[in-house]
Amino acid sequence: MSPIQPSPPIGFDDFMKVDIRVGEIVAAEPFPEARKPAIKLVIDFGEEIGRKKSSAQITRHYQPEALIGRQVLAVVNFPPRQIGKFMSEVLTLGVPDADGEVVLIGPGHAVPRGGRLF
Repeated sequence: MSPIQPSPPIGFDDFMKVDIRVGEIVAAEPFPEARKPAIKLVIDFGEEIGRKKSSAQITRHYQPEALIGRQVLAVVNFPPRQIGKFMSEVLTLGVPDADGEVVLIGPGHAVPRGGRLF
């Protein structure tokens, strides 16, 4: 995998426009209709934001049933995106492993759902 160059600097106010929250995966199922192998997720972000759907290309390291109860970080203020017949409402975040496959990111300890990254 070729290295990705750093993005140009931004101001703190620009960073604060991206609303990244912690949520708990409450449902997960294979998404065979996706162009690249993916899993459909339902993530609970707590009372304020509620439950949102996401499609994530995470099949290399994760099985749907093992994701239930896992806390993940996601961008919750992007507009929804149509992926095939599925509407993805949040962007679940991850980083690439040595082979470029997605590894989910989340808190190192259990935290309340809906907490904002700062």
